[in-house]
Amino acid sequence: MSDGPLHPGDEAAPGTPGTGEDLCPTCHGSGRSDQGACPTCEGTGKVVRGIGGA
Repeated sequence: MSDGPLHPGDEAAPGTPGTGEDLCPTCHGSGRSDQGACPTCEGTGKVVRGIGGA
């Protein structure tokens, strides 16, 4: 079950078990790029990544 839309830099939808928010690796959390809104996080400054591991 997810809580929001998937952005280009997300590995999974928000709210997916085993995931968490992380700073966007492209804009380093600012949400901005040279062209305006960061294309990886769509301006949020955050991406959803898997946590833990096997």
